[in-house]
Amino acid sequence: MSFVDCIEQHASILMEGALGERLKREYHLDFDKDVALAKMIYNTDGASALKAIWQEYITIARKYNLPFLATTPTRRANRERVEKAGCDSSIILDNASFLQNIQKESDVEMYVGGLLGCKGDAYTGEGALSTKEAIEFHKWQVDLFHKANVDFLYAGIMPALPEIIGMAHVISDTGIPYIISFTIQKDGKLIDGTRISDAIQEIDSQTENKPICYMTNCVHPNILYEALSQPYNRNDVVQSRFLGIQANTSPLSYAELDNSTDLKSSEPEALAEDMIRLRTISNIKIFGGCCGTDHRHMDHIARRL
Repeated sequence: MSFVDCIEQHASILMEGALGERLKREYHLDFDKDVALAKMIYNTDGASALKAIWQEYITIARKYNLPFLATTPTRRANRERVEKAGCDSSIILDNASFLQNIQKESDVEMYVGGLLGCKGDAYTGEGALSTKEAIEFHKWQVDLFHKANVDFLYAGIMPALPEIIGMAHVISDTGIPYIISFTIQKDGKLIDGTRISDAIQEIDSQTENKPICYMTNCVHPNILYEALSQPYNRNDVVQSRFLGIQANTSPLSYAELDNSTDLKSSEPEALAEDMIRLRTISNIKIFGGCCGTDHRHMDHIARRL
């Protein structure tokens, strides 16, 4: 089954839970200051830890007979940061190959995504690019993922519409299916103040190959519930196009969580309950985890699905 068929035909899809926070707190690994997790595959301990965490999530997908989505840990591995880190284009190809090898060894319906991110701060929008700048800036990474033959592209925690549109233009030209994941607030808007419904309509109207769907990550499901409950997001556009969440375990805002020294978490049962509640107001089908989640949270979510 193709990735597009997976999204269109399955009612429930499991996406990976946290990687970064688990690598820090469970495995006590340090990240590169420029490309963050992307260098992990070159370190024996890092590669082993990544594989172990993904295998836990794969086991959960198998247990509950759910398709599984995983993405390369490359959100910060844009050309500018890769060069600062003393690396070259192989870091993108190698990360894709590493995860694709895990995919080949798995016995579940699994899809590998190439993860991209904004240039600036995903939580404040500071340093966001214009649409023209974004086209030039993101093309390098998008082209490499195209070369790596990933199943889909995933733009994670994107805060500002102009940069998102530029990135979408570049991805659209490749023909690779892709998901745009917004950084959103409880008022139902992106960090730059754009309503979710308006952002979806604008991106869809400006791209020849539209995103396969939209979602959010690094946010608690209760914040998303409030965001989707806003009157201007209660429409067919959002219902039909906004289909997923990778959830934080804390209901605090981005401003409260950013640079927090301790992990804000909630019990697996409570998070699963809040995740499933989203289905009372939306058609969300992709359920994954972000900061604070581990295999316990993902097991409870998958069980409820």
